[in-house]
Amino acid sequence: MTILVTGAAGFIGSNFVLNWLHSESEDVVSLDNLTYAGNLDNLSSLLKNTTHFFVKGDIGDSELVSSVLKKYKPRVILNFAAESHVDRSISEPGTFIQTNILGTYKLLQNTLLYWESLVGKQKKDFRFVHISTDEVYGDLDIKAPPFTEENRYIPNSPYSASKAASDHLVRAWHQTYKLPVITTNCSNNYGPFQFPEKLIPLCIINAINDKPLPLYGDGEQIRDWLYVDDHCDAIRLVIKNGLVGETYNIGGNTERTNIQVVELVCKLLDELKPRLNNDSYVKQISFVKDRKGHDRRYAVDSSKIQKELGWKPEETFESGMTKTIKWYLSHDAWIKNIISGDYKKWADKHYS
Repeated sequence: MTILVTGAAGFIGSNFVLNWLHSESEDVVSLDNLTYAGNLDNLSSLLKNTTHFFVKGDIGDSELVSSVLKKYKPRVILNFAAESHVDRSISEPGTFIQTNILGTYKLLQNTLLYWESLVGKQKKDFRFVHISTDEVYGDLDIKAPPFTEENRYIPNSPYSASKAASDHLVRAWHQTYKLPVITTNCSNNYGPFQFPEKLIPLCIINAINDKPLPLYGDGEQIRDWLYVDDHCDAIRLVIKNGLVGETYNIGGNTERTNIQVVELVCKLLDELKPRLNNDSYVKQISFVKDRKGHDRRYAVDSSKIQKELGWKPEETFESGMTKTIKWYLSHDAWIKNIISGDYKKWADKHYS
């Protein structure tokens, strides 16, 4: 049997592929268009793995997706494919509408045709798992309890609006056409292979290169943080035991302000890679003008997936952050390729 993972060369997608192949026996087909945040270096350890197949392509390319489905006949499709950086969505909203909304629509259409062609147990067991974000719920009041699956959507950025739209499409294809779907909404992920425009890898890389560690506004924005491998474990449980038509929130239950996050990065770097003059990296923290429409707080209640599927995060924020920083410190070549863009040149040469 086979699973199809879209957005498989991105941050969470690549971690999921590696997690799955380490834990499960089924083959994986990875589909990724290798845009700026899709990096084949993330999957380089699988080059000689005979249970992994990579296809370069866009989820919006109906002809390609249809051919992939016919060739590999997956029993599960996991949709990680998305433009995901809020800052970029503010300056380039059209790209997010194209990928996150229209791309999801076309993927759903192809998936529906494929599913309707299946018979018997294959049709009964098929699942479409859509990976989404807690940002669709909007800005959470400082005193309010974390979002549950029952909270209504109030997205505030072009990114979260595009993801909310894709979630609604997935729900509609289930309600209207009976496509067997499951949606997950996760809190902020961190860990290996994260593109260095996001807060944690940006600060790690800037710190060791003696550059400012930028914090928006007063740095008091609150996020719930989830180690990416814990997220991947949760998704594997959703595939195995999740109920069709349901939504599951996945969070780390570790709310921190952005300034607390960066201060922890600095503290751990002081221990793991002390500066020659023994100055703390915290001196590099710099406050910059806040971004437009910046939500103050996100947090999700994960009690549903914990009670119904038996999942809980293994990592504390401190242990997960330690693993993350150690990974970046030991993967200098990956960082250099990301910064230089060499990985994209290589991908264009080999897969265009």
